[in-house]
This record gives sequence, C-alpha cells and structure tokens, in this order.
Amino acid sequence: MRLIGLAVVLAVCLALGPVASGAQQNAMPVIGFLGNTASGSFSRAALDAFHQGLSATGFVEGQNVAIEYRWAEGHYDRLPTSLADLVGRKVDVIVSTVGPVGALAAKRATATIPIVFFMGDDPVERGLVASLARPGGNLTGVSVLTVELMPKQLDLITEVVPQASAIGLLVNPTNANVARVVRDTQKASRAKGVQLHVLNASTDGEIEAAFASLGRLHGGGLIVGTDPFLVSRCGRVVALAARHAIPTIYERRECAADAGGLISYGANITVAFRQLGVYTGKILKGARPAELPVVQPTAFELVVNLKTAKALGLTIPQAVLLRADQIIQ
Repeated sequence: MRLIGLAVVLAVCLALGPVASGAQQNAMPVIGFLGNTASGSFSRAALDAFHQGLSATGFVEGQNVAIEYRWAEGHYDRLPTSLADLVGRKVDVIVSTVGPVGALAAKRATATIPIVFFMGDDPVERGLVASLARPGGNLTGVSVLTVELMPKQLDLITEVVPQASAIGLLVNPTNANVARVVRDTQKASRAKGVQLHVLNASTDGEIEAAFASLGRLHGGGLIVGTDPFLVSRCGRVVALAARHAIPTIYERRECAADAGGLISYGANITVAFRQLGVYTGKILKGARPAELPVVQPTAFELVVNLKTAKALGLTIPQAVLLRADQIIQ
C-alpha cells in the first residue's frame, strides 16, 4: 500500500510539474501606472505615446503585458495608498507621472521595484538619482526641465503684453518644487522690472479665486506654473483666462493648441511619454534602472493661438510668431 501511495504521489507531481512551470513562464508582467488626473481627463495623446513606446519594445497591453492604473486626480495625499497597493500586488515596474512628488512617494514605497518617472524638476537635486548619466538605484525616467523654463515663459508673456507692469504666477503650494519655481520667476521678474504676484491654488475653488484676485491686482498677464494638478485643470484655467481676459502662458502645448489657451512653451510631452514607454519595456526585458540615463529634452515647442489673441484684442509681435513651432489660426 505504501508503494502504491508513493507511486500515485510521484505520478501526480510529474503530471503537474510541467503545467506549473509553463504557467509561470506565460504569466504576464504587470505595470503599475500612476496618473496625476482622473482617468477620463488624462492626456489621451500622452497615454497613446506611452503605449507606442511599450510597443516599440515588443509589449502590447492585454496581449503580453498588463497595466494596473491608479489615478491621483490631483490629490497628492492619495499617493501613499495607491503605491502601497501596487507594491502589495508585486507589480514588475511602477510608472509615475505625478512629477517629483509622485517619484519621491514611489521611492519611499519601494527600494526594489523599478520606477520610471516623469517630472519637470532636477531628479539629482531632489535626491532621486545619483546622476543623470548613471542613476544608480531603482529609479530612472524623463525630466522635461519645466522649472528651468519658467523665466523663459516670463520673457514670452511680457513680450506679448509689453505694457503689463504686473504678472501673475499660478502655483500649487503643495508641490515639492514650488519654492524653486517662485524663486526663479521672481528673480527673472525683477530683472525685467515687472511686479510678480504669486497666486496659490490646490483646489478648483482656489483657481477661480486666484483669477479674481489677479483682476483686482491689475495683473496684465499670467504664467501657469508647472504642476500635475494645474495641468489636469488646463481646460478650466483656459476658460477662466478667457472670462477674465487675462493673457496666459502655459507649459503644455495642448493647452494652447487644443484647449484654446493663448500661448505655450515647453517640451513635447508625447515624445517624453513615448520614452517612458520605451524605458518601461526595456526594464521588463531585464534592463536595470541604475544604468538607464535620465532623459532630458533637447528642444522645446512654442505654440501661439491667434484666435485667442484676437479674442483678447492682442497683436502678437512678429518676432514671437517667427519663433513659433505652431500657429493656430
């Protein structure tokens, strides 16, 4: 009886062994994707570009890779819970698109799962990576240098409205890089001889209050600071700028090209998100984040919306139009 029982056990083990092994080999890798907005308002072009980057490395969602999406909806306090959930699910890589605050939260959540970030700040200064060329840990990604572009955006808006003696700067006070954004833009405004009014907004109501406040301060223009929450409210900001007749410059081209904002200046976000997808795919194939250099843009796009300028009664200087990468007629 003992010999028969042993034979049965061995037969079952042999039968199950190849099946278990095959199931392990065919298991799909899982990406944890952390978005800054609600799912319905996340940039379709950016998400499509991310999938294109994945596809370039051989991964297609639903075929040979799964993606677990978590949406912060502009609420940074949700990040630890979302990341703890993704870490608990043992995803193979985390993609964070919630700027430096998202990357820092991801780094605190795990030291072992690879993290690919999208941000507008210096990841070395933030302590996320050892260097741009050799990150050295479990993080790498794309930095689009939006903080460094703020003085240039000030130059552009004052060139468009040269008569303005005061300019507003709309920032989210909960953002990790807000102090640097304010410092650099104030320095540039002093050099221009223009007064800068810093307007704080981390909720929809505060955005509306900021526009009302800028009107009372007689602000002649507005710069929308780099921030995932403010980016996610692009349509609302554009509508308020039109209602209050305030010439406004944005970081994202879709704010000017698609939503109807006056002018935008910044990196090409679809190119950046395609790179996120490429890096994610490379990591799934075995590349180490420590050895993938942080990517930074080499060119920036200037978009001018002449329809909006006409509605505001503005004539865009020819010098600005000649530098524009896209002009919306």
